Amino acid sequence: MTTATNIDDLQLADAGTVADLRTFVTRARTADDGAIRLQGAGPVLAAYVCVMRPKLLGEGTPTILGLRTMALSAAWPLDVTVSLASVADRLARMDADETALPVPPMTVNESWAAVSAPRSAWEEIATVSADTLIQVAKDGVQEIGQIIPINPGALIVNNARAAVWGRPIDGIPGELPGGAAFAAYALGFVAPGESGTVFRSHKWLRLTTSRGHILVRPKSIL
Repeated sequence: MTTATNIDDLQLADAGTVADLRTFVTRARTADDGAIRLQGAGPVLAAYVCVMRPKLLGEGTPTILGLRTMALSAAWPLDVTVSLASVADRLARMDADETALPVPPMTVNESWAAVSAPRSAWEEIATVSADTLIQVAKDGVQEIGQIIPINPGALIVNNARAAVWGRPIDGIPGELPGGAAFAAYALGFVAPGESGTVFRSHKWLRLTTSRGHILVRPKSIL
């Protein structure tokens, strides 16, 4: 089921912000070409994407979201979930100095977008180097490639990904799954020599770097 949005254009702060959103959307489509949730919070746009989630009943793949915040020219009351492809198409059509992003008129229903992460009560539990996260992501991709045979079925692929990305990262409190490292790497949230901070709020986990946030959603509220 699809519905129409109520806002024609989203006024981003400047051309740099448009470029930032374009990069984020491009990277998100590479990880999982699904949907993006655009949520206005005052003069700030919160853009959520889903990097991974369970696709089969009983599967152990964690639900992991990427969040990038960007400046708006003013407060915009918006909360819609639309396809990444539709946003990418509109960004591609914008002129170099244009800052008004046409909001796609048709929304999509995504289960991951139905439950929001807490906005407060986050407790810092660990600091992790970006180099560690990058290595975990690269090692995980290599491990999955070695596990999956030629012409595998969907069940084999999903089980392999669940085993690797659902496994907690060694040495990090809170059982942050390896999928969080992959998400941070895929979305460009980590760079060599930097670091990230792990937070917890109730059963949620959040990995934060200077470039964005990775949210790990508990299975109990899927």
